[in-house]
Amino acid sequence: MREVFNGLRYIVRAGCPWRWLPNDLPPWEVVYQQTRRWMAAGVFEAMGHDLRALSRVVQGRKPAPSAVILDARTVQSTPESGARAGYDGHKRRNGSKTRAAVDTLGHLLALPVTPANEQERDQVGVLAQAVQAVTAQNVQLAYADQGYPGEQPAQAAKKEGVRLEVVKLPEAQKGFVLLPKRWVVERSFAWMARCRRLARDYERLPKVFAGLHFIAFVGLMLAKLNSLCLVSS
Repeated sequence: MREVFNGLRYIVRAGCPWRWLPNDLPPWEVVYQQTRRWMAAGVFEAMGHDLRALSRVVQGRKPAPSAVILDARTVQSTPESGARAGYDGHKRRNGSKTRAAVDTLGHLLALPVTPANEQERDQVGVLAQAVQAVTAQNVQLAYADQGYPGEQPAQAAKKEGVRLEVVKLPEAQKGFVLLPKRWVVERSFAWMARCRRLARDYERLPKVFAGLHFIAFVGLMLAKLNSLCLVSS
């Protein structure tokens, strides 16, 4: 089973098709079928939850976060995912939107996948509900960018017991500005970009695409915990 997991991590990091798994790993059919079983059982979300809590405790934080950062990125579609793709007029591309919620350390909490034409503000309620389910209703504050304006997203978050705070770009400044709190989720997106399977939406099912993100973060948090333990020892 460890070799099967290694094969799955290879797929996520290298971005190759399932049938191109190297011969020193288990057959691709075995890796694929076991991956679908693990995803159906929510194994990687559970692993991410435990690793996130442990990583926070090691760094002197409480196991469950009280603040999160919300953002979305548009991922280009492929022939496999094109049937459910939407057009993002801002990014000018067809694809899917991954709507991420991370804690203040950048750990992934929730990641629903929708067509790219759906607006960020319309998904705040779903995202806040998912975050509260993961953290046992512990989240009180959510930071977001200017793509979440208006009363509608604020009320949707409030129904879940979360106060939505929009971090705005200073009017006097132009170009790239490092915004407080907001940079954390951008760093998480950069971590995702290291996994080539997540560079485009190669999956037929959105739940599989979301599951691969949690697999990527499991690997990231394992490496982070290993380095933290080495430093502390």
